[in-house]
Amino acid sequence: MLSLDIIDINRNVVGKTELKEEIFDVKVKEHLIHQVVVMQMTNRRQGTSSTKNRAMVRGGGIKPWRQKGTGRARAGSIRSPLWRGGGIIFGPTPKSYNYKLPKKVRRSALKSALTQKVKEGGFLIVDKIELEEPRTKEMISILRNLKVKGRVLFILSEENSNIELSVRNIPYVNVLKFAGLNVYDLILCNTVICTEATLRGIEEVLSI
Repeated sequence: MLSLDIIDINRNVVGKTELKEEIFDVKVKEHLIHQVVVMQMTNRRQGTSSTKNRAMVRGGGIKPWRQKGTGRARAGSIRSPLWRGGGIIFGPTPKSYNYKLPKKVRRSALKSALTQKVKEGGFLIVDKIELEEPRTKEMISILRNLKVKGRVLFILSEENSNIELSVRNIPYVNVLKFAGLNVYDLILCNTVICTEATLRGIEEVLSI
């Protein structure tokens, strides 16, 4: 059975907990992780780029000069794409880039990302994370005591404004509730920090 140490905020071991092998000890499928990350990044695209074609540009309703006899090229509108101030040929228009991968693929990728974090030693379980009031300085001290470096992701079982406000001004530190856990945020961080209660919540969601 796979198990991890439970530590306090000074990184002292205070117990052990077991992890479900079907979630935290699966075969890491990197191709699925890649597919899900591409999906997440694509779905973040706004798709609001827009240009006007010759029908949308204001003006140009009259032929600028007669067809023949002027010595100039034939022209039907001053809003032709060939003219300055004219319409745009094949320009971007608003569109949606959203698409979804099958639920099984997304779930398998999430399990692979969690397994990878556990194998790399980047998954920490603390006995409790409590702040009486929002204090950035106190949170920085906790991170120092835990000896974590790089990007850090706190996963909470419920909303905790004290923690969320305390990490808001710390670069590369993020907070998520376990219901919003996703592959992109997992692979982006170096260390994941959660409590045992949060761990059980993750297991419950991914076991359905």
